[in-house]
Amino acid sequence: MKKLFLGLGLVAGTFAFAQTSPSFGLKAGLNVSSISDDGYEDSKAKAGFYGGVFMNAPLSEQFSIQPEVLYSQYGAKVTATNSFTAGATTTTAKSSASLNLDYITVPVMFQFNATPNFYLEAGPEFGFLVSAKSKGDTTTTITSGGSSTTSTDSYSSRDIKDNFSGFNMGAALGLGFNFTPNFGINARYVAGFTDINKKNNGEDGNTSINNDANKNRNNTFQVGLSYKF
Repeated sequence: MKKLFLGLGLVAGTFAFAQTSPSFGLKAGLNVSSISDDGYEDSKAKAGFYGGVFMNAPLSEQFSIQPEVLYSQYGAKVTATNSFTAGATTTTAKSSASLNLDYITVPVMFQFNATPNFYLEAGPEFGFLVSAKSKGDTTTTITSGGSSTTSTDSYSSRDIKDNFSGFNMGAALGLGFNFTPNFGINARYVAGFTDINKKNNGEDGNTSINNDANKNRNNTFQVGLSYKF
């Protein structure tokens, strides 16, 4: 909760630095997200969307600050193998899944207006996890006393929010072009800094794609359109 207030505080604080009245707008577009593959046998990008609101507050003729509040879909397609041993019994679970992580993100972008229409931007992004689900299949092999049994569980949707950290932070770098005073296009890359996994040492017994022993970060390329009121 303190981190949420920090992000919103940065948004509110921009009013104090604005040299002219800020403008407001809407933006939406495509996410192509991936997860660093530490601990995964394979990790591939997946598509999602983002959408939300922004405020642009000019600081001078060339510089402005733009805080945003977005609903943003992150995640990846991953393959992982997890094993644990209890006494003489070893359980190995191999999972292939599409991981969907939905966040409320608060980017705070500092923009340099190279021309009246073209700008460069950079700044931090604070993310707050609202949903984490996976779909795919898990093959479980139980070995005990020299014999083994194998079973496969396919699932369409599984809630795994408890396996992931509720807070995500990254740094964004991008550029944009305003076709008119109202309409523009923007492209941005967001590199994650924080580990998305919640460390529980397998206590919940869910071995589908939880990656307790490793560190994984969100990485996302975004492209979309904006409309300024």
